[in-house]
Amino acid sequence: MDVPAKLSLPRVIGHRGAAAYAPENTLASLREARRRGAAWVEFDVKLSQEGHPILMHDSSLRRTTAVDRPVAATSWAQIAMLDAGSWFDRGFTGEPVPDFNAAIDCLLEEALGVNVEIKPCPVREVATAEAACAVLDRRWPDTAPLPLISSFADASLAAARDAAPRFPRALLLREVVEGWDRRAAALSAVGLNVAGKDLTATQARDIKSAGYLLGAYTINDGALAKRLVDMGVDTIITDRPDTIIEALATS
Repeated sequence: MDVPAKLSLPRVIGHRGAAAYAPENTLASLREARRRGAAWVEFDVKLSQEGHPILMHDSSLRRTTAVDRPVAATSWAQIAMLDAGSWFDRGFTGEPVPDFNAAIDCLLEEALGVNVEIKPCPVREVATAEAACAVLDRRWPDTAPLPLISSFADASLAAARDAAPRFPRALLLREVVEGWDRRAAALSAVGLNVAGKDLTATQARDIKSAGYLLGAYTINDGALAKRLVDMGVDTIITDRPDTIIEALATS
């Protein structure tokens, strides 16, 4: 598997920004990840009712905004008015749900690389990937490190490949089961991001031997991060980037 020369993943990527320290998928979380030493962040992109790409993990707004409505049934204008911070801590009251454009502005201001996870609501796999790739293709500067696009949804990665082939892709897996290699090859993926706590040394060796980059999520324990790196994992995705950076400093 040929990895683009401009794709250079760091050892540590902040998960949804720095989700242990600030409300996930917000600009505050992206900035906190940078403050705690992360060079890259990961976040989730899905679509509002009218197809506007925003940063949000769940299909419902309830958990992070206390509004019990589906994201796909809520306009961007309505979402932009919501408080996405106070659920985490009152000190973040009023922190908004950012759209993808605002997130890119923040990434460029903070000199952060990014793993964009396409997180579609049901039946919006292709539309979400196409909308996210349109923004990336228009906004991402040629001088910045290539972003990595990832998804659990094969249809999203296939759409991303077709819409913006210059951006490398990683297949997200909850389990490394038989057929992962066929799926990754069919999608022209350059990497796999897998659940690190269940990854075995044999699986890691097989993935690396096949020429793929290997990321492990969501690892907040330094000792486990070190074991995974020793197994061949290239990148640790974590809610606590400072903790993992410190743990890996001697690896």
